[in-house]
Amino acid sequence: MKVHQFPGRVIEINQETFLYFGGTAYLGFPTLPEFQEIIFKNIQRWGTAYGSSRNANIQLSAYELGETFLANFIQSEAALTASSGMLAGKITIDFLSKSTDVFYHFPNVHPAIERKDSIPLLTENKLNPRILDHKKEKITIVTDAVPSFQTQAIDLKILDSIPSHKEITLVIDESHSIGILGKNGSGIYSSITNPNIKRKILVASLGKALGLTGGVIASDSNFIQEIKNYDTFVAAAGMNPAYVQTLAETGHLVQQQLQKLQDNLNYLAQDLQPNPKINFTTNYPSIYLDWDKSYDILLQNKIVITHFDYPSDQKTLNRIVISANHQKEDLDQLVQILNSFL
Repeated sequence: MKVHQFPGRVIEINQETFLYFGGTAYLGFPTLPEFQEIIFKNIQRWGTAYGSSRNANIQLSAYELGETFLANFIQSEAALTASSGMLAGKITIDFLSKSTDVFYHFPNVHPAIERKDSIPLLTENKLNPRILDHKKEKITIVTDAVPSFQTQAIDLKILDSIPSHKEITLVIDESHSIGILGKNGSGIYSSITNPNIKRKILVASLGKALGLTGGVIASDSNFIQEIKNYDTFVAAAGMNPAYVQTLAETGHLVQQQLQKLQDNLNYLAQDLQPNPKINFTTNYPSIYLDWDKSYDILLQNKIVITHFDYPSDQKTLNRIVISANHQKEDLDQLVQILNSFL
């Protein structure tokens, strides 16, 4: 499907209007006038791009403002932006590979934090016996905060069963949880308190809920300083400074839009009938459909959802995304079709 303008709550295809329940603009920022005004102002100040190394002699104050905001928002000691969430993940994993003896991964992690030599953490829903041996090691465990095709945050309690002689670094991709889950949309980073995790690191795209092209790495101050001096980070241009300053100036809109999103989810839940083919919870804006015909049926009823073959799984992704900008009449039409799946 070719479109010629941003798909918000509606999408124009071949001069026909469809309701749009796809993408990842959970808080509705890309088309929110208040949000756009702040971006436009910051582009006038900082330009459309800045292609220099962050470690060059000229230091832009926008980065300090935005990264201080992110650290406070996430509740980490420090935060560092990158030009994309993918780069944030790749830099982090590449850096950790120099000090990690073994990488482990939860099922279906995003390619941003995936390593080809990583070992599955779980076998038949139990810890891999390899991680329970007596060898003293530094291990890195990677996971998505909300696994693909799921609507709830990952349960990390199983990590408490890993023996203490395994020094654990946890890398968690919060691309689909920051701005949505946790206190005031801060994500789940601050709630991770497993006693045998020595270091926790958040990586995320900022282009999902927060509506800005870029990525973030958040952790303790020592780790962030090491990343700042890492060759790959030094050699890369930073996130658009206009966007980074916008982060610092739009925190109040996060709360406003998050409340609208939660109101929409609560409204949807009132009339949506329970159905094993529909994975939905009232605290998360993605709905997964486990039925091959669902996409075609919705399309026939002039509703477009996200539909593609997901790289980390064998099945096709059929995902409905509820945004803060959807209106009640949009949700009514969606529920009517979904309830017909019964």
